[in-house]
Amino acid sequence: MGAVQLLDGGLNYVNFAWYLTECLAPTLRRGDVLVLDNFSVHKLPDLVDWLAEWGVEVVFLPPYSPDLSPVEQAWSKLKTALRAAQTRTRQSLEQALQQAINWITRQDARNWFDHCGYHTQCPKKG
Repeated sequence: MGAVQLLDGGLNYVNFAWYLTECLAPTLRRGDVLVLDNFSVHKLPDLVDWLAEWGVEVVFLPPYSPDLSPVEQAWSKLKTALRAAQTRTRQSLEQALQQAINWITRQDARNWFDHCGYHTQCPKKG
């Protein structure tokens, strides 16, 4: 998992726009596909067109469909690690979050995408 951010408060349009432009967009490459659920915040005006200019396709999942969302499984594993850490401070939460992210492997992600019916191809190394 990359481009993960810990925000104060809930996700809103302003936070999501900041996250897209400052955190996520720099990690995206031409040919990438960004899969979003139908959370209203994800429907920023011109988002699809803006990412298309970068060669990134945006796919919106059907209305709440956790069985089709690999991120639901990623969040489950992430939350399991965070609960086990039992953090009580922001600093310890940040450390536990980084450890939880590191616990999620490339193979986990491939398996979650496959489980949801999105069969992926790994880029060749070298």
